Amino acid sequence: MKKTLGLVEFKSIAKGMEATDEMLKSSNIEMVLSTPICPGKYITLVSGDVDAIKNAVKVGKTVGDIFTIEGYVLSNVHPQVFPALGATTDVSKIDSIGIIETMSALSSILAGDVAAKAGNIELLEIRLARGLGGKGFTIITGEIASVKAAIKACEAELKKSGDVIYTTVISAPNKELINSLL
Repeated sequence: MKKTLGLVEFKSIAKGMEATDEMLKSSNIEMVLSTPICPGKYITLVSGDVDAIKNAVKVGKTVGDIFTIEGYVLSNVHPQVFPALGATTDVSKIDSIGIIETMSALSSILAGDVAAKAGNIELLEIRLARGLGGKGFTIITGEIASVKAAIKACEAELKKSGDVIYTTVISAPNKELINSLL
């Protein structure tokens, strides 16, 4: 089971592709996502064992050199994070939703992990900076009290870095809104 994520963000699309290739060649890892993001950056997200991810992120940062924005290793990732990254979560009922809007792709992943570990919620989606000007957001669902508790946990954890732009909880969302999320 995948438990560790590595993320490297670059300020050059070409350099990002080159570094991603070297990351994949250097370690026994799986690519989760590797794509250009707004505004003209490149992001690579990989999964695997802790040591392999640490090595791959180190290689990515080294190859990326001055074009590397950040590299991060997130260990012991909650299992709900992986399907939420691909917006493939299957949810049968939505009582309420919580949204955490963040300054970066990395902080959206962190928000999803914190929310999933905080309470009895389900991650609907973790959107990473594509078409968002480099920002990201995480959408969660569950009973209203659980969603509120998860949002508070995210705010407490991410306020340290100042990466949360805005959070909200919507009780009994309109069916049309729900359909647009699924």
